Amino acid sequence: MTSQSASTLRSRYVEQAASDLEENRRVQHELAERIKVLRQEEALLLDILTLAERLGPSAESAPLPEQAHGEAEFAVPAESPAPAEKPAPAAKAAPAAKAARAGGTSGGGADRARRAANQPLLGDLLTQLLGTYQEPRPAKELREELMAKHPERTPTPQVVRNTLEALVAKGRIRRHKQQRSVMYSLVPSARSAAATKS
Repeated sequence: MTSQSASTLRSRYVEQAASDLEENRRVQHELAERIKVLRQEEALLLDILTLAERLGPSAESAPLPEQAHGEAEFAVPAESPAPAEKPAPAAKAAPAAKAARAGGTSGGGADRARRAANQPLLGDLLTQLLGTYQEPRPAKELREELMAKHPERTPTPQVVRNTLEALVAKGRIRRHKQQRSVMYSLVPSARSAAATKS
């Protein structure tokens, strides 16, 4: 191989590597943007689940007059996706409400509505439970303790995790990773607020 052909070959490799690097960076940028959108959607879905949990079993029987006028059922948080994606919460509200109802109590619609109105929010109950511990707690143990103290509340493990993650997003609690486990604890300011409530 002559020095000229070696130089030409090296030049081709350099051009190909530069082109591949540019393409790699372009794909990385696209994926980073997609991850950002997915995180916004995740936060929005967590808010929907929290709101559905707040509405509780009464969501099934309560009339929603604002839907008849074409208004949105849920308020969209500040970090929501682009306007073209805003109709997604109303479309996904039914599955989220069903998931929340699956964790609710059984009974007639009026009885369920009355009980739901008297029940504290799941997020508040979990915050109170976390306030009794100095160390981080896993979601599974928090759910078991919640159901032991409040037998009328039977949220699914997923609803508990989603509610805890929504509290993390709001800055009320912290997430801790210990090896492969995820645990939660109150932030110091929330701990002092929980202490004054109890």
